[in-house]
Amino acid sequence: MIRRHFHDLPVEARQAIAGKVGPIHAARTASGGLNSGIAAFIDTDHGPVFVKGIPTDHPQAPAQRRETAINPHLPRACPRLYWHIETAGWDLLGYEVLPGRHADYAPGSADLPLIATAIAELQRTTAPPDIPIKAAEQRWAAYAPPGTATLFAGDTLLHTDLAPHNVLVNARAHIIDWAWPTRGAAWIDPAVLILRLLEAGHTLAEADAFARRFPSWSTAPAEATEAFAAANAAVWEEITCADTAPWKVAMTGHAVAFHAHLRTFPDNR
Repeated sequence: MIRRHFHDLPVEARQAIAGKVGPIHAARTASGGLNSGIAAFIDTDHGPVFVKGIPTDHPQAPAQRRETAINPHLPRACPRLYWHIETAGWDLLGYEVLPGRHADYAPGSADLPLIATAIAELQRTTAPPDIPIKAAEQRWAAYAPPGTATLFAGDTLLHTDLAPHNVLVNARAHIIDWAWPTRGAAWIDPAVLILRLLEAGHTLAEADAFARRFPSWSTAPAEATEAFAAANAAVWEEITCADTAPWKVAMTGHAVAFHAHLRTFPDNR
């Protein structure tokens, strides 16, 4: 998605934001993230606010509305949503600013224990029943081996996109950018995390071992995890058919290798 700057917003939208935060003294466009048309830190009399937004007619606008609905149910380590505005053709969110930097997933990184703590906290969070988020068995049904998607079902609130740019680190780790909340088996987030660890340079054995610190992963049925690995590999293969960006091709390779790893060592967890 093309990233615009704060001053590119329509005047009406900027005025609506000022109505929520007061005078805006400066705005700085954020460098990270892929799913927002606007992502900016603004300075106000009451402190900084992070503003993210997307045109209301964009195909990803419903994902941002889900993000709005899910925020009150997130663990406290996640940033709080202050307000939600729809005006001048834009869907805009105002968030608490958490100081920190994007997480380092590299082998030996001091961030890894903090990331594990944040994910463990999330693993204890139940998906709210009154918010229409996708169920894992529905989300991956078209990609899973026949008859296996029901193995992904559960009541845990899943993030499902644990890329380093979606984790901020200071004294602890904070999981941000909830565009794809999903209800499902708790072990799915550790499975998703494994691919990001591979991306950062971990071996298959190291990434799998890191995920085993989560009870949900260490006790998950081998049939279920292998089926999900197959589905996730199929998703990434579809992504690279449409876009051969090098990082997407690399992620597809990791997903395929991880599926092969689980097929080869099904009882190694």
